[in-house]
Amino acid sequence: MTDAFPATLAGPTSKERKYDRQLRLWAATGQQALEDARVLLVNSDGPLGSSSTGVTGVAGVETLKNLVLPGIGGFTIVDPATVTEADLGVNFFLEDESLGKSRADETCRLLRELNPDVQGYSYSQPINDLLQDPTFLPQHKLIIISGPTKRSSLDSLCRMARELGIPVLYTHSVGFFATFSSQLALEFPIVETHPDPETTQDLRLLNPWPELVAAAAALGELETMDDHQHGHVPYILLLLRFIEEWKQSHEGNAPANYKEKTEFRDFVRSKARTNNAEGGEENFDEAVAAVLKTISPFSLRSPIREIFEMEQCRKLSADSADFWVIASAISAFYVKHNVLPLPGSLPDMKAQSADYVSLQNIYKSKARADVEEVTSTVRQLESQLSRPTAPIPEREIEVFCKNASHIKVVRGRDIPKISSDSDSETLSAIRSQLGMGQLGLPDSLVSVFIATQILDAVVDEIQSSPSNSSLSVDDEGLWKSHTERILALLQRDDPTPLDAEARESIENAIQELRRAEGGELHNIASLAGGLVAQEALKVITRQYVPLDNTCVFDGARSRSEMYRL
Repeated sequence: MTDAFPATLAGPTSKERKYDRQLRLWAATGQQALEDARVLLVNSDGPLGSSSTGVTGVAGVETLKNLVLPGIGGFTIVDPATVTEADLGVNFFLEDESLGKSRADETCRLLRELNPDVQGYSYSQPINDLLQDPTFLPQHKLIIISGPTKRSSLDSLCRMARELGIPVLYTHSVGFFATFSSQLALEFPIVETHPDPETTQDLRLLNPWPELVAAAAALGELETMDDHQHGHVPYILLLLRFIEEWKQSHEGNAPANYKEKTEFRDFVRSKARTNNAEGGEENFDEAVAAVLKTISPFSLRSPIREIFEMEQCRKLSADSADFWVIASAISAFYVKHNVLPLPGSLPDMKAQSADYVSLQNIYKSKARADVEEVTSTVRQLESQLSRPTAPIPEREIEVFCKNASHIKVVRGRDIPKISSDSDSETLSAIRSQLGMGQLGLPDSLVSVFIATQILDAVVDEIQSSPSNSSLSVDDEGLWKSHTERILALLQRDDPTPLDAEARESIENAIQELRRAEGGELHNIASLAGGLVAQEALKVITRQYVPLDNTCVFDGARSRSEMYRL
């Protein structure tokens, strides 16, 4: 005897309820990547001199807050500073009882309270000491550095991270200004870029496959349909039918240019019934609106073509990453069919439920068939390459096929800096954004980035000096000498002098950093922490397109700009 009542439907798990909002953003795969990651925060590299009152490290802690809440696997805080009265007034992750204790230990303890699922670790020694242990850095998937940081420490950390393939985010939050830069791998591939949904739809109206052609042919004569049927034919099938009619009077050619598409649109509009007893025919309105967007031959976007032409895609080896093996298989699919695998998604449309589901199944079946073909090619490549790793999961291949038209490879660059060993390309990029010569961009926020580079130089001298107790971030001589040195470096390859507006913009930015004495304001640091955490999530989950490669925020004017330096 069967049960009289159906089994109870399983509701969402406690984890799904806890992380519901973010699962909607990056799904279970992104959440798993987040939970598998451990982030290193280097929050300071020693004092800025005994006379300095500036507070640092707030933006770094705020960044971690925004990673702990969604469930990062773990984090490590490296901060040799002790908690001062000034810290208590700015850092919300410190208590009165924290005064005089290790800032790393105290912030770690209070951050852990936000999410018991997250592991937290703290170290109170300088980062250079910890780097002596070769097992320390590889434990982490991402490194976040709060500036200003001693140049030698920053360079060592970035160099080791580059060798290990660990991304780095370097951030400053000083006064009303905040900047951050990213250092990604030389080739940083992203499959789930999350483009506008409209741009991902591929209806294949000009090169339909047999099942889709058969569905359009099965409609019968539109003229013999009653008003209800006529007003509920899916617009995709309407367009397929009308394209065939158009071809009969245009030498077998579909509408090709704007003029022909406009004429075809009018032709479609003329087929609607104006005396439909049920009112207007929304499906015909949808068909008319879709003509210019969907009646176009398939063309490969230039970023995808560049990926297919990259050496990593053309010349695979046993050590090739999964991304490149799948990209190579999809490239072979494109060469064979002159299209990419079908995503299989359909937009909403006016139609009867049964007709819509039937049409949706046609697209999904074609998408599954394309995935199976690509999977077969991937398996052949794996066999030929004798890869030592486990076979690429079918789910990963399916996601790649679905997003094939919008995959992206970001070419990572080093953390930009203005120093004697900076390459000409970086200096030229900074100089051009500043508006030297004829470009004239006095309102460019790159002046803030230049000012933070000068602050880094000042801090580096303070921390490198054997008698740094006599120096502070308010030392007039330090700022003057390093300002002139940095500006001279900007003119190293182009002696064209800075115009008065550009120099004034830099001086104004310097004055704000000096006014704040190198310290942070909590509201600006909190906002910067949100921005940096957003980029950290993109890098960890390998979803959405990360910053490439520098962002500057001016809190006084509520302006932000992004630069590739």
